[in-house]
Amino acid sequence: MIKGLAITPPVLGRISIGRVVEKHGKRLPEKDDQFTITTQVQNKDGWVLHPLDASLRKDAPNGKLRSIPVKMLFNDPDLNLRAEYTMFDRRNGRPLCVGNGETCRRVSRNGIESLPCPSPDACEVGRDGACKPYGRLNVRIGEEKDLGTFIFRTTGFNSIRTLTARLAYFKAISGNRLACMPLNLTLRGKSTTQSHRAPIYFVDLAVREGMSLDDAVIQAVETDQKRRESGLDQEALDQAARSGFANGLFEDSVEERADVLAEFYPEEDSGNSNGASINNNSQAPSGLKAKLGARAQQAATNTEGET
Repeated sequence: MIKGLAITPPVLGRISIGRVVEKHGKRLPEKDDQFTITTQVQNKDGWVLHPLDASLRKDAPNGKLRSIPVKMLFNDPDLNLRAEYTMFDRRNGRPLCVGNGETCRRVSRNGIESLPCPSPDACEVGRDGACKPYGRLNVRIGEEKDLGTFIFRTTGFNSIRTLTARLAYFKAISGNRLACMPLNLTLRGKSTTQSHRAPIYFVDLAVREGMSLDDAVIQAVETDQKRRESGLDQEALDQAARSGFANGLFEDSVEERADVLAEFYPEEDSGNSNGASINNNSQAPSGLKAKLGARAQQAATNTEGET
């Protein structure tokens, strides 16, 4: 195994809320109130839709895809959803600092350093919006023919907090059979004073539509028993994934960095900046701080940043 390369679940496509569009010569994120399922291929119009998008959308109310039937790949919630505080280099999408609120891995002139992570609000380097929560959720959609997944990326705090809680609860209530639970990835909306009563959308997990929680757990027990009888070793799968994630310092590959940058740091914010930089004494320049603060305030009135 190549050291320093994170081995992540195979990805068949993406789940997003909205898309990146070109306006006035700039590529900017456009929010939406529904899911879109795409392949990993782009053309001049953006990401190419996955066939599952059309098949699920035809049965959705008003043609809006707000619920997707899914299953998890792993029993360990932290393998399905990886969430960290992350600060990106806005020039190339390279992660500069990744932390969990206790410790972080930070790029410096001396290489990768392990430092305390006080969370973005209390960090001199990452405050004012330069550092934000960043989550990646892998789910399975459709028939379980292989180990392929669809990935949902988000910088939305509501989505990360809700998904973290749901995954932990479903694991507990099913007796560590999270990968066997029939679930729905669901889009929910809420309004707050900060959003000026406008709806903001976040992602949640629920038991499959038409099923009670008891029914879902019973089905999970039956599915787990069938898998064990067929020889499927879920514990070994989880351990293999755990070792794969731990093999690299940062999860996103070089090929994915440009997409992360376009989705979470649109050109209107970063086009005139020199990118975030990190060293022992640096902070974001005052002009960049103002832009990030304005963007954070505007984002509160719209959908959370999710792709």
